[in-house]
Amino acid sequence: MISIGEKVHVIYRALYDGSLRRHFVGEVIAAEGAVVRLRGHAFVTDPQTRMFERREATRETVIDLGHPGYIANVIDPDTVISDVTYRYIREIGLVCTDDGAFALDINEYGSRS
Repeated sequence: MISIGEKVHVIYRALYDGSLRRHFVGEVIAAEGAVVRLRGHAFVTDPQTRMFERREATRETVIDLGHPGYIANVIDPDTVISDVTYRYIREIGLVCTDDGAFALDINEYGSRS
């Protein structure tokens, strides 16, 4: 159950070891059941740094949030999507944040100090 106007952080599950890690952060602009159209930014990992880099162009994507290939998190409604970045924070690890209302630990790499 998701509504138009909600904001989500979506992790695309890796299909195999070494596959490109992808995330999407966006706002729901249409929804029918668990199938949503999102407007926001795609993030992919740089294989050298293992950091997520945002694709600058705003994108729209359609995702079935009920599909086991995705992990979806409803995020703070005050999140500024265009300000979202990823960085390592000592004692926490990788965090996705807009440096305001939104911060989400990304545990797939574990803690890094």
